[in-house]
Amino acid sequence: MLYIAEARVAQHMSGDGTFTKRCHAWIEEHVGCAKALLTHSCTAALEMSALLLDIVPGDEIIMPSYTFTSTANAFVLRGGVPVFVDIREDTLNLDERLIEAAITPRTRAIVVVHYAGVGCEMDAILDIAHRHGLKVVEDAAQGAMARYKGRPLGSIGDLGTLSFHETKNLISGEGGALLINDPELSQRAEIIREKGTDRSRFFRGEVDKYTWQDVGSSYLPSDLLAAFLLAQLEDAGTITAERLRIWNRYHELLAPLEQVGQLRRPIVPAECEHNAHLYYVLLPEGVDRRGVLADFQENGIAAIFHYVPLHESPAGRRYCRTHGELRVTTDAAARLIRLPLWFGLSLAAQEGVAAVLSAGHR
Repeated sequence: MLYIAEARVAQHMSGDGTFTKRCHAWIEEHVGCAKALLTHSCTAALEMSALLLDIVPGDEIIMPSYTFTSTANAFVLRGGVPVFVDIREDTLNLDERLIEAAITPRTRAIVVVHYAGVGCEMDAILDIAHRHGLKVVEDAAQGAMARYKGRPLGSIGDLGTLSFHETKNLISGEGGALLINDPELSQRAEIIREKGTDRSRFFRGEVDKYTWQDVGSSYLPSDLLAAFLLAQLEDAGTITAERLRIWNRYHELLAPLEQVGQLRRPIVPAECEHNAHLYYVLLPEGVDRRGVLADFQENGIAAIFHYVPLHESPAGRRYCRTHGELRVTTDAAARLIRLPLWFGLSLAAQEGVAAVLSAGHR
């Protein structure tokens, strides 16, 4: 009996145990995707997307340069060529008006990044993809509990990805999820996630043994991480409401500074319900951002800049290409500052942040 008990514990500590299945059910219900699969990171979910789309060397994938390396890396690993298109001035999301001109006979997919949990203009992007026979992947790493025209981010394209990294709204330390909205991709996604085997079908009793079926890797997280995540998911409404309260407080505190031209606050289109993933400001041209960040540091405030645009990086120049001038990308990346935002951040702390910004620095 001891051996049997140990075997059951071990099974539940590895991937796809009881807590993983409960997380899958929660995500499928609340996001509305055909199938959700937990992964050990959002990076893993993006890599699975590239495998599911059968990306081969030379295939082109349109995406923004203003994103984390994983967005591009997942496709570069398959030999794909990310094609960077500029972002919008308001939301800092992929500029849908520039996508069509970047499409070539080698284009296979469009990868959108919902920056700061604010949805891209998905209707226009889906229309372009449909007319050109392209797949759409949503990098919704920052988008849990956010919506575009009432639809949860990650549920709109063919595939979506979420992140549960400790820096996100809902966390498991490390973790992510692949959201499958095209049901035809579901079974193959399971196989890719299980080292290329049909092991999931075996555990459901659909086959009498499992074997190697396709390319794949080990993308499952431990069920211990899923147990931690499940508690977060079940409290997602409370977490999101508190973050929105803090976000809105920043927005009110900084409105006077925007009115006098000391900064620009985030812009959220009416059709988007954001999740308060982060609060950022854009400094005016000519302001020394390094000096402002130094002022924050001197006051014990952890304010930081965000991405170095991928097209400016050594790997970006080696593996990718750009379409057109990325003027907005370069400009925003040089002027953006992320302000501290976490569950329970006090009003006094936010007032301290506003005071630093109010003091100005040139």
